[in-house]
Amino acid sequence: MSRRTSRRIPALPTWLPVDPYILTLIGTVVLAALLPASGTGADVAGGTATGAVALLFFLYGARLSTAETLDGLKHWRLHLTVLACTFVVFPLLGLASHGLVPYVLTPQLQEGFLFLCLVPSTIQSSIAFTSMARGNVPAAICAGSFSSLAGILLTPLLAAALLGGSAGGFSLDSLLKIVLQLLVPFIAGQVLRRWIGAFLTRHRKVLGLVDRGSILLVVYTAFSEGMVAGIWHQVTPARLGALLAAEAVLLAVMLTVSRHGAKRLGFGREDTIAIQFAGSKKSLAAGLPMASVLFGAHASLAVLPLMLFHQMQLMVCAVIAKRRSRDPLPDDATLSQQPVPVG
Repeated sequence: MSRRTSRRIPALPTWLPVDPYILTLIGTVVLAALLPASGTGADVAGGTATGAVALLFFLYGARLSTAETLDGLKHWRLHLTVLACTFVVFPLLGLASHGLVPYVLTPQLQEGFLFLCLVPSTIQSSIAFTSMARGNVPAAICAGSFSSLAGILLTPLLAAALLGGSAGGFSLDSLLKIVLQLLVPFIAGQVLRRWIGAFLTRHRKVLGLVDRGSILLVVYTAFSEGMVAGIWHQVTPARLGALLAAEAVLLAVMLTVSRHGAKRLGFGREDTIAIQFAGSKKSLAAGLPMASVLFGAHASLAVLPLMLFHQMQLMVCAVIAKRRSRDPLPDDATLSQQPVPVG
């Protein structure tokens, strides 16, 4: 290829990340649309997905350091602020989305939009963006861990209370399913951490593939059930565009509320950055398995808003983090004001 030809090929902006895993998720959705699991295959896929969800939460528990989590309680005001954003402000905005039905969102998409607002915050991306913006990285680690831990209990309870029959309600069977598939494996992982924690640390990359593979299986099973049930005929391109617009407004509101709210509460620059990134995000890794447990055969439409929001938050927060990385720090401002020695 000549130099002239190569110059004509535009490169993707470095501030616009296209998550390769999202592309894999999209490919999984396409596979489910073309070759959905049905009959005996659906039973096998469903049972395997159930085991994968349990394994996923076992690994979450085994990798979460109890000592680091307890040590992070020292910064309790910051963590309470992030939890309030995640499990109070977000759900209130999700409830307000009822006003978008039926003119903007269908009832099914609105339920998925509300479920998105109930999911815990992320850990990895919150840490990455906080570090890029020169914020309080240890606080972001603890805030994300606390949110994930709280979400194991709060997300199913909030879903049962706010979504009612769509998420199984408060029936004994649904609560027992949540306990057995999510909470028990997580506690087992915490108990066994002292013996297997070092092994998990050494094989982090391999276990990351297990995590992502489990989520892909959950997505394939959920969207296969949706295809067999014919629910995708209810989603039009116009409805998808309306959903994206509603999620853009949701993300903009949460980024604004988390930042200015942190400032009003007296947090400094570094803490404000950690609060903004941890308090405005939602975890795809935690939300997808929870949706499969809570919604069952209706999980495909329930997870669609979360998948779209995940990619949107990555792109927008990458831009914000890069801009915040250029903020003058107090030390930088002090040095810039000092006279430069001459001669």
